[in-house]
Amino acid sequence: MTIAPSLHGDSAVWSDSRLLYALEEVVETELNRHLKVAKEWMPHEYVPWSDGRNFDGVMGGEAWAPEQSKVTEIGRTALIVNLLTEDNLPSYHHEIASLFGRDGAWGTWVHRWTAEEGRHGIVMRDYLLTSRAVDPVALERFRMQHMSEGFESDNRHSMLHSVAYVAFQELATRISHRNTGHHSGDPVCDRMLARIATDENLHMVFYRNLLGKAFELAGDQTMCAVRDVVTNFRMPGHGIPGFERAAAQIAIGGIYNLRIHHDDVLQPVLRFLKVLDITGLGPEGLRAQEELGLFMGGLDDQATKFDEKREALLARRRARAEKA
Repeated sequence: MTIAPSLHGDSAVWSDSRLLYALEEVVETELNRHLKVAKEWMPHEYVPWSDGRNFDGVMGGEAWAPEQSKVTEIGRTALIVNLLTEDNLPSYHHEIASLFGRDGAWGTWVHRWTAEEGRHGIVMRDYLLTSRAVDPVALERFRMQHMSEGFESDNRHSMLHSVAYVAFQELATRISHRNTGHHSGDPVCDRMLARIATDENLHMVFYRNLLGKAFELAGDQTMCAVRDVVTNFRMPGHGIPGFERAAAQIAIGGIYNLRIHHDDVLQPVLRFLKVLDITGLGPEGLRAQEELGLFMGGLDDQATKFDEKREALLARRRARAEKA
């Protein structure tokens, strides 16, 4: 395949179609690497089926009650958010298939990614219902409302922005699942979410490596895309009913917050790709790189302030609990 030389410092602009073609070989290489390291696993093996029993309704079973749940309150909140996010897989597939195409290595990756992500929603819902971790009626109503509203990515206008976004978002999802498992209070849930997190990490590596190649091809454009994505980042579940309240609880609970976002999601990808150290950029790329660095510094300051407020709040809660 013949592609144009690196555009670091060049005023030329790569179109989406040109970049898709130029990155095809990289996608094929990363796809082959992914298929070699990805382990087959069965969702049904992570579900405690023997704990299950009928719910009320047509089966005449037992109605759900909060005390039936083995998971913590914060674990339940995060599990619902995580599952409802996974439920929008049809919309995510439509978005990336429209951007990346359905043919060649790109198409093979799109379908493989979708198939792997599909297991996450399957195993999470089976676990939640079998273990009675959540109210099944409320969960289904949330799902219907969330999916009925549809989903549109903030980055659907640009292939580069989309690649940059998922490089961070897949890692954010991995961290969210892993921390939810740690805070769930149920070893079965922790094991299940650790398995899901392994998939998410492999997806992150695929997109991160692809983003690295994009920097080599179109440095200025990629830097601008990364700046835009990082400074305007939102998790895909932001449209979930009651998301803001749930996100606040998840942040205070230590599952996902500004400090985690800065230290465990943004920084690792930026450091691995040496984004803030890239040289040879043109004026636009240099400006974007500088703005990105300033934003990261400001975000670190915000995270520190959040940490202080969170610790003060938790201290007050502990004091009240001791008095009680």
